[in-house]
Amino acid sequence: MVFGGDFLHLFEAVIFGIVQGITEFLPISSTAHIIIAELLLGYNFPGLAFEIYLHIASVFAVMLYFRKELVAVVIGFFSYFREKNTENSIQFMFGLYIIIATVITGGLGVLLKGAVEEAMKTPAFIAGALAVTGTALIIIERFTKYGDRREEHMTFMDSVIVGLGQTVAVLPGISRSGSTLVTALWAGLDRDTAVRYSFLLSIPVILGSTVLALGELSSDMWAAIGVEALFVSFVVTFVFSWIGIVWLIDFLKKGRLLYFAIYCYIVAILVFLFVQELPPGLY
Repeated sequence: MVFGGDFLHLFEAVIFGIVQGITEFLPISSTAHIIIAELLLGYNFPGLAFEIYLHIASVFAVMLYFRKELVAVVIGFFSYFREKNTENSIQFMFGLYIIIATVITGGLGVLLKGAVEEAMKTPAFIAGALAVTGTALIIIERFTKYGDRREEHMTFMDSVIVGLGQTVAVLPGISRSGSTLVTALWAGLDRDTAVRYSFLLSIPVILGSTVLALGELSSDMWAAIGVEALFVSFVVTFVFSWIGIVWLIDFLKKGRLLYFAIYCYIVAILVFLFVQELPPGLY
């Protein structure tokens, strides 16, 4: 069933919303899970229009959940030009590090866009990328000592490292949240700062991707998928994104990234063995 065919059924719209919402901020790659859901349900949405659309719902959930932190960074960033006190300085630098990482990701992402085409949206590639994500989580969990640096101790190099790590997530199966968490922890940030930095970084990255994909978010998508289905998938994505944020933050206070690594390996094996590609010509 290709984009431009039958409407997306409401039940399937709910499934896509749940999958996107739950997996967006967990270090297990939402893109991989959306593609897997497409393959299992027999859908194929050319381009990134539907994925970007669902990502907008996820970023709304982040903005609402982290509204106090977001407002503090924005106010502190611009207030710094007027009053250079300690608090404004910390927020200014934190905001600057978000901008630097975003620029790195956006610039390299545009350059790599041509290489990240539909050919990479295959079960074999996704399985391999999930395995890479799992391996990175194991390395940071088992062989790297967690740091204790917070926002006020961050450096320019931290934003460069995280920005480069985030860029790798343009590959289907590589988790954006996972790559930013791993690189932030590897750089020596403490868990709370790494998580907060990862979540706030998702806002400009997703909004920037949306701007770049505006041409794909056309009336054709609404006509092909159906207004009701798109509305339902958006609302469900927002709700489950919120649930995913709350759950991940609570989990990381006492849980271990190793469990996500095991999950990535299990899904990678199942995808490689049992998920079949769409027939030639649908990609």
